[in-house]
Amino acid sequence: QVQLVESGGGLVQAGGSLRLSCAASGRTFSSMTMGWFRQAPGKEREFVVAISWHGDTTSYADAVKGRFTISRHNAKNTVYLQMNSLKPEDTAVYYCAARTGYRTATETYDYNDWGQGTQVTVSS
Repeated sequence: QVQLVESGGGLVQAGGSLRLSCAASGRTFSSMTMGWFRQAPGKEREFVVAISWHGDTTSYADAVKGRFTISRHNAKNTVYLQMNSLKPEDTAVYYCAARTGYRTATETYDYNDWGQGTQVTVSS
């Protein structure tokens, strides 16, 4: 099992930026594919982005392509989500997730471990 702790959420105006971090512990970080999901009030949790073990493969949801960037620092056991040009519809709780396979999966059931989430609110 791996423990995941997100940070970096907050309130930002539309067009602004935020950088989320997810610190992992409890398992070899470099062997885990990492993902970010989000859940808005009254909606299902949805895929945002994922990155493979060594960062050479990424997958992005269409809604965030060109605005969000995922990266990882294996020596620090941390994955990041840089969010630019934020929109009110990006408002949600953002969750970090981990899976042991190499594939940058996009479904919640593909991920074994989850963080507690961090709130991102974008005002118009």
